[in-house]
Amino acid sequence: MFIRSITKLNRNMYGIRKVVMAKHVSLGKDKVLRWRQALSEVQKFESMLMEKWLMSADAINFVVGKKLSSDLVEKLRTALKDAGALVDDAELKQLDNHDVKEWLNCLRDALYTADDLLDRICTKAATQKVTLLGRIFNSEDRQMVNEIERVVRRIEDLEKRKGKLGLEKISTASFSWKTPSTSLVRGNVYGREDDEKALIKMLNDNNEHHLSVISIVGIGGVGKTTLAQWLYNNAELMEGFDRKAWVCISENFDIVETTKNIVKEISTNTQDLDSFNSIQDALKKELSEKKFFVVLDDVWSNDHHQWKDFLAPFQYGVKGSTILLTTRKEDVGSIVQTNYHRHYLNPLSEDYCWSVFAANASFPESNGSPILEGIGKKIARKCNGLPLAAETLGCLCRRHDAEEWEKILRSEIWRFSTNESKIIPALLISYFHLPADLKPCFVYCALFPKDYLFVKDELILLWMAEDLLRLPNRGESSRPEKRKRGESSRPKKKR
Repeated sequence: MFIRSITKLNRNMYGIRKVVMAKHVSLGKDKVLRWRQALSEVQKFESMLMEKWLMSADAINFVVGKKLSSDLVEKLRTALKDAGALVDDAELKQLDNHDVKEWLNCLRDALYTADDLLDRICTKAATQKVTLLGRIFNSEDRQMVNEIERVVRRIEDLEKRKGKLGLEKISTASFSWKTPSTSLVRGNVYGREDDEKALIKMLNDNNEHHLSVISIVGIGGVGKTTLAQWLYNNAELMEGFDRKAWVCISENFDIVETTKNIVKEISTNTQDLDSFNSIQDALKKELSEKKFFVVLDDVWSNDHHQWKDFLAPFQYGVKGSTILLTTRKEDVGSIVQTNYHRHYLNPLSEDYCWSVFAANASFPESNGSPILEGIGKKIARKCNGLPLAAETLGCLCRRHDAEEWEKILRSEIWRFSTNESKIIPALLISYFHLPADLKPCFVYCALFPKDYLFVKDELILLWMAEDLLRLPNRGESSRPEKRKRGESSRPKKKR
């Protein structure tokens, strides 16, 4: 497979280079622009596939022996734009709607068909010879043009089904799968004693700065919000703060709404807050000469300009004032504030996962059924250290029946509906936030068997062979980002 993929890559790249350098045909500037516009419309969902088409426009013309029809280009652009606008909604609704899942699969299949067609075109462009008399537009070339037209019609037909499926244009940024968090602690906190000590030390070390930012960084479901709730409700720790507030941000960071929510948390006078200026001025007055502790939960935005505007009222507090963030993105905290500390939250141990599972299953950790305990510990092991997974599976096991627990043990987590489990939506939102060019790289990993140990350099070569990696822009480094936290960049050997 690997050799075949490398051969395919070399064949395609050779064909593209050869055709682009040849001067047999050329596209007009405005037509190339329209093709690039088509690319911009599809980048949300299958950008890498479409990019190959656009990069190979000369190859297509060379093979079919004529310039692409302007009408065909426009139809392709419109079809991609209309269908692409529905993809975000479809990716969310496919979790519970089989018909939507089929629609999304058909749309991707149409684009993969186009990709296969491009491979054929590039292969032919790289191998055929052009005589001095030119070349004849033969039946095989006509067939290729017909296939391109069929792909366009197929995408158009899929777009027309949106009404029956209830699909509409939405913004992923405005979507949140969960209820906004609050500062109230739910149940006990397990296995976080070392994390609690580390965060308390960070807070105490901040007393020399007027404003500090601490971020708790970790993957979805690892317990960032729970740890922040524990800090917020620690009476001894909060004793020295004059003002405190808790606001859940989620994917859509609206600085006006967020600022207003903070004002509501720390002030009883929330009238006349009808403009951003009045809201920020009110917050400034509440924080001036005060030591404050503000939690911003589930932060995604790394827009420097947004954060700069948002933080303006926070500069008037006294030393020791702190903003605590919970986020999945490492770079968020450093963008928010220069005086910044990051704390990584690692998965729980198997023993603590079992404790979370048992608490949510209402199962006594001692003096319970040995049979159920054995099955339960195996289920907890499946959670891979994620408290959210242990909590969800524990709730599904409140009926203390060995047969039921065995069924859950044998089931795959991703087969539960979103009504039963919040695990998949919690992880899926991280996929939504991946850059468009990285999504195919992630999906490609599904080809490997479960528990496969990836070798980084080998995986990168496979991505290259499949033409999934985006070329760096001018001035952008092509070297992979160095591993964080002292990890070695050398590949691990397979076990």
